[in-house]
Amino acid sequence: QVQLVESGGGLVQAGGSLRLSCAASGSTDSRPTRGWFRQAPGKEREFVAAISWSDGWTHYTDPVKGRFTISRDNAKNTAYLQMDSLKPEDTAVYYCAAGRRYGAPFAINNYDYWGQGTQVTVSS
Repeated sequence: QVQLVESGGGLVQAGGSLRLSCAASGSTDSRPTRGWFRQAPGKEREFVAAISWSDGWTHYTDPVKGRFTISRDNAKNTAYLQMDSLKPEDTAVYYCAAGRRYGAPFAINNYDYWGQGTQVTVSS
């Protein structure tokens, strides 16, 4: 079992920044990929970014490349999503997830542990 707790969401104006955190506990070695997903009202949950806990590779969806940065702090067992140059279309509930080592990092079915989500709202 892996437990994930997100924090850091909020309301920000377009062009602003937010940093999300995802603190993990439990059998985290069994799920060494951390992903961030988001779900806007009326839309399906979509992949945002992922990072490997062991070697640090990262993967991003195209709409956030150059604006979002995923990182990790191994000592704190915490993943971060730094979001800069935010746009109104980034408004969504953001979820942290823990996934398998060899699955596709962007595939939602690679992840079987999820946090409760944190709301991000970007005003225009």
